[in-house]
Amino acid sequence: MTIPRPIRLSMPATAALLALCANAFAVRPPAQLQAKDSPDDEGGKVRLEWRLSPDDSAAAVKGYLVERAASADGPYAEVRQVFRGSASYEDQKLQDKTDYYYRVRALGAAGDTSEPAQAGPVQARQQWFRKGKLNAVIGLVLFLLIIVYYLRRAQKENLFLRRLAGLDALEESVGRATEMGRPILCVLGSQGLDSVATIAGLNILGQVARQTAEYGTPLLVPTQDFIIQAVAREVVKTGYAAQGHPDRFSEDSVFYVVGNQMGYASAISGLMSRQRPAANLFVGHFYAEAMVMAEAGNATGAIQIAGTDAVTQLPFFIVACDYTLMGEELFAASAYLSRQPQLVGTIKAQDLGKVILVALLLALSVLTLALRTPFFYNLLGVQ
Repeated sequence: MTIPRPIRLSMPATAALLALCANAFAVRPPAQLQAKDSPDDEGGKVRLEWRLSPDDSAAAVKGYLVERAASADGPYAEVRQVFRGSASYEDQKLQDKTDYYYRVRALGAAGDTSEPAQAGPVQARQQWFRKGKLNAVIGLVLFLLIIVYYLRRAQKENLFLRRLAGLDALEESVGRATEMGRPILCVLGSQGLDSVATIAGLNILGQVARQTAEYGTPLLVPTQDFIIQAVAREVVKTGYAAQGHPDRFSEDSVFYVVGNQMGYASAISGLMSRQRPAANLFVGHFYAEAMVMAEAGNATGAIQIAGTDAVTQLPFFIVACDYTLMGEELFAASAYLSRQPQLVGTIKAQDLGKVILVALLLALSVLTLALRTPFFYNLLGVQ
């Protein structure tokens, strides 16, 4: 039996053979790496997309290594390792209008890496307009046109506003207070001037001040905030001056009580018991003190009108008060009382805008269900 002699290889041949074997067992790289600016964003972002390594499905790949450099020659620094099966990555917090170069390597299960897929240069840029919000721009332009239309109509004619029973009873309560020689109490809620409900309450207070100035009825406005006290005092003073009776205004009619929630409610309850106002107005945003004050006023037999956007407090006001302005009725109250063309026109435009929006939602929903296509659903901009 003849034993074959071993094959002797030179050093260069041995190195080449080892490299060939290593490449045969190395994980294969991802392909078609694309780097582009992220669309419709505020800048500073680049989006990377690539085709998965052919070894990804065989679980030979445990992830992908994303690297970034300022030049094509490097040096490249690691940005992030993404999981197996991931074919995209968004690099953030970049400098706008600066060139970046990227490499993506496949990470083998044994800790080895593939050859890189390269892309670049790419720059991050800020977009002025987000195309996905085009429907919002169209809606905004349409709404502005509706506002302009109703503002012009309101200046030429007396537009109809739905009757608000609570505000119709306001003048009656002022007359009743005048006949009985008792004051009118106005409470502006428990939030500051950053609340829309508080501003709406101040608008109503201005209209009430005009009526009390005309009839000479005492007006009490206790507050729990120094800033609201100053603003409410100017609102009342302006109302008296507008009616031609600035001499009837008293600085003491608007006063600060206390900043504590329940302390404020207790002070208002005591004031009702002592002064016995003929009418109580609760306009603004309220919390748990709503029930305390409303029950105390109800016990005195006063006419009570409440208006708030606090949904959790509406049941208490409905039970304890004679009239309640619910939600947006509070914001429409100033337009209802003053009948100013700017306010009335804005209210009418808002109502028509809501009708159009609801009709559009219903129509697109029906079309989506009937035609079984997401096209109409996507028109709403739902992500």
